[in-house]
Amino acid sequence: MKYKIILQIDDDSDDCEFFQQALEAVSDAEYIALNNPVEALQKLINKEITPDLIFLDINMPLMNGLEVLGEIKKTESIKNIPVILLSTGPPPAHHFKTLGAEDYFTKPNNFDELKNLLKALV
Repeated sequence: MKYKIILQIDDDSDDCEFFQQALEAVSDAEYIALNNPVEALQKLINKEITPDLIFLDINMPLMNGLEVLGEIKKTESIKNIPVILLSTGPPPAHHFKTLGAEDYFTKPNNFDELKNLLKALV
């Protein structure tokens, strides 16, 4: 198993539940979901959570995923945690890898597609 603790930052709790079910089907990793990006960033900075991998939604209120990614990558204590952008829309206009993301995927609506994506990543 590549990752022991996986964090998903996504304001949509239904998407998080769908993701968790697919992840549990393919991995034994501990799963943490946070729906508030500001709270998630604070918990990361304060070392309240220490994930090995972050799945980050882009379109969120309060603070969008690209802003969260920027804060993660400029914070010394958490900048090396790999971040994968996972969102419903097309990839960001600017290249996500230059922002520090490992990769970008459009959220699959199909459970088997999500399982296969997660199996390949984790």
